[in-house]
Amino acid sequence: MEPVTHFLTGACLGRAGFNRKAAYATLAMTLAAEAPDLDVFWGLRGPVAGLQHHRGITHTFIATPVIALVTVFVVWIIHKCRKKPPAVAPRWGLLWFFCLIAALSHLLLDYTNNYGLRAFFPFDIHWYARSIVFIFDPVIFLLLLASFVMPWIFGLADREIGVRRTKFRGRGWSIAMLILIVGWWSLRNAEHAHAIELVRNGDSVSEPITRIDAEPPIVDPFSWRVIAETKDYYQVIEVQTLHDQVASDSAEMIYKPEVTPAVAAAKQSYLGRVYLDWSQFPLTTDMGNAPAPGAPPPQRGWHTVHFQDLRFDRVPGSGSRDVLAGWVYIGPGNQVEAMYMNGREQK
Repeated sequence: MEPVTHFLTGACLGRAGFNRKAAYATLAMTLAAEAPDLDVFWGLRGPVAGLQHHRGITHTFIATPVIALVTVFVVWIIHKCRKKPPAVAPRWGLLWFFCLIAALSHLLLDYTNNYGLRAFFPFDIHWYARSIVFIFDPVIFLLLLASFVMPWIFGLADREIGVRRTKFRGRGWSIAMLILIVGWWSLRNAEHAHAIELVRNGDSVSEPITRIDAEPPIVDPFSWRVIAETKDYYQVIEVQTLHDQVASDSAEMIYKPEVTPAVAAAKQSYLGRVYLDWSQFPLTTDMGNAPAPGAPPPQRGWHTVHFQDLRFDRVPGSGSRDVLAGWVYIGPGNQVEAMYMNGREQK
């Protein structure tokens, strides 16, 4: 999920009752819930390095105890720098346990969307993605936001009529919103499975399906984009689960591109190996001498190989079909000349 949702989740968890058990619980859990995304700094070494390491070791079960410990250390430094200590003495061991819960919430949230993560890395390099919510889910975001806004609004009303301020006011709201989020996940999980079954049991795909998944919409839990893979092609089908409608007239058949010498060479490049390790429904296409977007045009005789994952070729609001796509320039001798993602070159 995007960073703000992770921050809000950690804070909501802290306010759900953990802040009654230890000083700094809300602060620590807020930081720990976002801490795994510090791996974005790998992007400073290039876009392919960023793709390779994002949701890597910091998004694993083996790393979460360490992340929790580092978060507690940061909070300890803040504690030492404060002139006025908290009313209750910190319980650092308990705070570490709370941070562990918050860090695990990050893994859970990232697992629920269609980008996925490698939670068991380095013992298992497989990417796991439940694909029931989009990378940004406005319903979850608004529920988390409501857990803070609603207590504030009711607090204003209480102060207006002279009611004594209640300590830990947001606890009930936080618990309620977390329960609603679990209910939202349950609904979308059921409709995700329903969409896949409608395609499996229908006649939209004429060949045996080797792999299938449903890509989540941003809001509507009953509208899914199912991608079915066969030996020779991918088929993209719009499914409305509320009325069991499989829109066969909008089914899109995409044949797998020919593996040219340039494509074979590009797949062995740094970008190719990283991209194909992450991608679930890859299309690797020899584009001839076409330039990569935002990159210098290839020299004469070079081939441009385009890497694309069908999960992200229609990201709502992006205005592009090349979100999370990559390009490799291959020279006349099938050597790698350059690699690009998002208009940036990987040196």
